[in-house]
Amino acid sequence: MTAMEKQMTRVSVAQVGSIAFDPAATAEKAVAIVAEAAEAGSRLLLFPEAFLGTYPKALLFRSPIGRRTEQARAEFERYLAGAVELDGPEVARVAEAAAEHGVFVVLGIVERAGRTLYCTAVLISDTGEIVGHHRKVMPTGTERLIWGFGDGSTLPVVESPAGRVGAVICWENYMPLLRTAMYAQGIAVYCAPTADDRDSWLPTMTHVALEGRCHVLSACQVMRRSDYPDDYDADFGTEPDAILMRGGSVIVSPRGEIIAGPLYDEEGMLTADIDPAEVARMSFDFDVTGHYARPDIFSLHVDTGRKEPVRFGTAPGTTGS
Repeated sequence: MTAMEKQMTRVSVAQVGSIAFDPAATAEKAVAIVAEAAEAGSRLLLFPEAFLGTYPKALLFRSPIGRRTEQARAEFERYLAGAVELDGPEVARVAEAAAEHGVFVVLGIVERAGRTLYCTAVLISDTGEIVGHHRKVMPTGTERLIWGFGDGSTLPVVESPAGRVGAVICWENYMPLLRTAMYAQGIAVYCAPTADDRDSWLPTMTHVALEGRCHVLSACQVMRRSDYPDDYDADFGTEPDAILMRGGSVIVSPRGEIIAGPLYDEEGMLTADIDPAEVARMSFDFDVTGHYARPDIFSLHVDTGRKEPVRFGTAPGTTGS
């Protein structure tokens, strides 16, 4: 093979909705989609933000400043119960499918850690191992009522069959320093699971592809009001057929060219053949954290330490009893 010949790798994006507040059923839905992607020849598959655990679109968790309502507490109780743990059976079920079919999976979950929830993207290798996870560092708007904040210890970029892969969730993609941290780790397949279905999301993904000289995969759910329980207190889109999230999933090349999607208003899978070598070719004239950087003027420090609110153990110079 000459340097100019292409060795393509197939990747997929799943535009699918959760089975609301039912993580076990949603995990089984994910398993079927992993098998479908494998049958299509894909080596890497991206699911949307908060797919396993539910994105509570249009739910207010009615909490005026200075007061929490009992309704909000009950809504959070249900949400907490419908979340999943990293080492729980639902994620394990999807990991099992990833290994069975040889597909690297990037899975959006609502992670339960004790009594706090995080919006998390889990990186599952094609051998079924959890090789990294990213907790959203800044929940957007009222998401801060229900999700905790991730820290710098969960910003992994790891090897995959399609190249070095990492995940940046929804409006984190508007954080230039976070994007820079991912570029500096050599990200080649930039996964952007999201709940943003607006027209403005597409140019954002195109910009990221050009800025990072990377393949960009973005996945968003499609959810209607009827997909949520009857007692779901949606603030808008209250008619059963109302679309609360319309998708907009897309795959973009390092040239900024849309090579699959966008897809709206229906569930489906986007699949594209990507050329891993395109990352190198497009870096010839622009490498944002390499030859195009100016470290004599600009620099970024990323604190990757894990921040623990409580630590148990003996102090230095002492012995335990």
